[in-house]
Amino acid sequence: MERYRINVEQALGVPVYELRKLAKRLGTDHGLALAVFVDDPAQVTPEQMEAWAANFDSWDVCDQATTSLFDLTPHAWDKAAECARRDEEWVKRAGFALMAGLAVHNKGAPDEAFVEFLPLIEGGASTPART
Repeated sequence: MERYRINVEQALGVPVYELRKLAKRLGTDHGLALAVFVDDPAQVTPEQMEAWAANFDSWDVCDQATTSLFDLTPHAWDKAAECARRDEEWVKRAGFALMAGLAVHNKGAPDEAFVEFLPLIEGGASTPART
């Protein structure tokens, strides 16, 4: 995990594919939602998304949350744009990862919905990378 620059300070060593298998057996349960794979997207609030994003500390956690849960919520489109405008490294990344998740999971969305993201993507492309 360290080789891929994943923060391992609090890692339990459980592979994501094992978590996904367990989550599939458990089904959705908002009350149990300690992981993005078991939460019910319909019950996720913008406040929950904000609280979780504030704790992102690695690209893998950010990307899993945004493309496995946040993009399935009714708040996804607004949060993608909002987060992409932010300065916090992982919250900003969450905005762009959320856009990618929306593109994957919303095949029927009109092109115009994604066109609105283009100025944010263009602006974010010129942001210097952090190491």
